[in-house]
Amino acid sequence: MMKSRLEKLRERMKEKDGEIIRLLNERSEISVRIGEVKGREYIDVYDPSQEARVYGYLQELNCGPLPPAAVRAIFREIISASRDLQKPTIVAFLGPEASFSHLAAEQHFGKSCNFIPQPGIDCVFDELERGAIDWGVVPVENSQEGSVNITLDRLVLTPLKIRAEIYLRISQCLISSARDLRSIKKIYSHPQALAQCRFWLKSNLPKCALCEAESTAGAAQRVRGSKTAAAIGSSLAAAASGLNILAEGIEDNPSNTTRFLVVGKGTSAATAKDKTSLIFATAHSPGSLHCALSPFAQRRINLIKIESHPVKERMWEYLFFVDIVGHTAEREVENCLAELKEKTTFLKILGSYPRAEGGL
Repeated sequence: MMKSRLEKLRERMKEKDGEIIRLLNERSEISVRIGEVKGREYIDVYDPSQEARVYGYLQELNCGPLPPAAVRAIFREIISASRDLQKPTIVAFLGPEASFSHLAAEQHFGKSCNFIPQPGIDCVFDELERGAIDWGVVPVENSQEGSVNITLDRLVLTPLKIRAEIYLRISQCLISSARDLRSIKKIYSHPQALAQCRFWLKSNLPKCALCEAESTAGAAQRVRGSKTAAAIGSSLAAAASGLNILAEGIEDNPSNTTRFLVVGKGTSAATAKDKTSLIFATAHSPGSLHCALSPFAQRRINLIKIESHPVKERMWEYLFFVDIVGHTAEREVENCLAELKEKTTFLKILGSYPRAEGGL
């Protein structure tokens, strides 16, 4: 009996699968040798700049029909598994499991990592500073609700550096053990999640009490078993906690996105597509901020973000958080920051790192 066209195509696919497995194992053997070199030279297994370059040339090599997002997703897990062969990576995030910080960490590092949930952002920094973990993933700002102040406060004080950034599209769900929206009396979530859904809540559940929780996933765990309480969180949090999804996509802004930072020791090398974050303070005198910003304008260095943040120890004094395009290893950026230091009362470089997809 002659083989059908479908059977022949499946046989060809099976042959290609065998080739892929063989090549993946050859790649893994090379990765192990790279890990041995890194170990001898005390180089971190995770190198965000090198990984950014890898993703860049993979996109250039891809001629389709696989879309770029699929290529990135496939190689994210290949790179993650290769990294794990070199040395297991420990990553802390604002927990519990199934939080948006957890999703961001997996989106960036892949699944072949040891992910450790922490009860608060402070705990992520504390564990990093005492050397208990390798990397931390913390939220820093949301496109709708602005900056996460706890993260900014810790960046001012910590010796750690920003090594990478992550942008995560946030889709919020109303989740509960109940099955009827009309039975809900209380809603729990992180303050930013509640704020992101305020108009939906006002329109659909105007009489419900809104209660703050440490994280969206923590809120999901809190309402488990209750027939009168619901949480705002991800579909993953609903699945992890065994909850029903009463409503999906309840965020007021359909392009709602949160930016996360990967924080750790050391510095990231330049990739030609980088961002630098810094903090500075100026004297209380007319034109001091204009004077401080002039070196950027003179060198045509793009300021992506500038935001004032209160100094907690001194009333009505402010720090300025700034993101610029470029890396401190670039001469123009280096000269600009040297001049900025002369024009400010305080300057701290938080880190230079590869610009992530989905952001400026």
